[in-house]
Amino acid sequence: MNTDAATTSPEAITAPAPPLAIDPERWPGVDSPPSGPIARGRGRVARRLFRHAVKDMPLRVELPDGTIWGSPDPDAPAPRMILRRPADFFDRLGCGALIGFGEAYMAGDWDADDLEAVLEVFARNLTSLVPAPLQRLRAALIARQPRSERNSTENSRSNISRHYDLSNDFFRLFLDKSMTYSAALFTDPVGASWDDLAAAQRRKIDRLLDQAGVGEGTRLLEIGTGWGELAVRAAQRGARVRTVTLSTAQAEVARHRVAEAGLAGLVDVDVLDYRFVEGEFDAIVSVEMIEAVGYQYWTTYFQKIDELLAPGGKVAIQAITMPHERMMATRNTYTWIHKYIFPGGLIPSVQAIDDTVTRSTSLRIADRLGMGLHYARTLRLWEDRFTATFDDARQLGFDDVFRRMWKFYLNYSEAGFSARYLDVEQILFTRPGEDSDARKEGIS
Repeated sequence: MNTDAATTSPEAITAPAPPLAIDPERWPGVDSPPSGPIARGRGRVARRLFRHAVKDMPLRVELPDGTIWGSPDPDAPAPRMILRRPADFFDRLGCGALIGFGEAYMAGDWDADDLEAVLEVFARNLTSLVPAPLQRLRAALIARQPRSERNSTENSRSNISRHYDLSNDFFRLFLDKSMTYSAALFTDPVGASWDDLAAAQRRKIDRLLDQAGVGEGTRLLEIGTGWGELAVRAAQRGARVRTVTLSTAQAEVARHRVAEAGLAGLVDVDVLDYRFVEGEFDAIVSVEMIEAVGYQYWTTYFQKIDELLAPGGKVAIQAITMPHERMMATRNTYTWIHKYIFPGGLIPSVQAIDDTVTRSTSLRIADRLGMGLHYARTLRLWEDRFTATFDDARQLGFDDVFRRMWKFYLNYSEAGFSARYLDVEQILFTRPGEDSDARKEGIS
């Protein structure tokens, strides 16, 4: 039932929660909601728009006075979105749009029994959340990505450091023993458990290496080292690996793992921007790095790969993707993910990738594998582990606002893949007309 009438059922009444202890220096903008007459006016508008948006959604929005919005079918189960401080929530939403929506969760202005389920409802209804006439005002009302966060050679290291250099010990808390921070490839993503994750990560890596033809004697370039698992597995095949990263923390662990595996003579780990790599490589791989490139540099990225690839070589990347129309509409938008998780990036569409390589390089897409539901499962396993180990994260200096921020990030991402709004693909590129065995035969 869709109702604005107050109910008295105990499960519907949501008492305001005491505010979190928020450090204003660490979390500026989260510690207190916007204030003043403009903020209140925008909050009133946001309240009306939000109420209209959820009125037909399979979602139960509960206010402290017992009012319920949404959930038009009384017999259908619906996830609960609990507004603990509605005025603060709507003021943040009105002034910050989706950034405000995420910050309101970080501050505890709203909550959910199942956060991923709530966010999945919004993901499935993303294009209808804002009335069409107001969508035309996006450019005027929504913040644009700051130029200081574009992934130029001057900014990229800082952008990468803000995420990947948080703490190696922190990432160890919720990643499996392979320390792989990207979508796994399960035999069955629906029934997969934590015990399946490490093998699924290696299955993903091995498939990419197989696609790129990596074997004994292959000169391999990896763009984006992670914590070294792919470089180790490639070297175990007999490949000569150069892997580059902008994360000093990841490079330290990767070098240690390479040495521990007895492969130091086969792997070079460099803290280096991909744009400065020189040489010639038989195969190039890159796992979920293109999302951090920024659309202004996609042409540069693929042209560099084309320049470095030897005759007969292959390129295999793993890329998160989104619908092309949505990407085009939001490519300049400054989002919650940019502000708090991945500054400077943009998830591409398959069409954008194809258009870029076709227009600017000799490469062409030769094969694709979609793995979206595998990523949804990977993220769920990470979030479960993160929640279970957060007491250890406290010992590393992470507070409750960070806990809510990271949970929101993981559940937000999972919801995108579960709703099929996002996908992740392994994409193989070759040069048409070139003999893929040319390098083995000494032909150039």
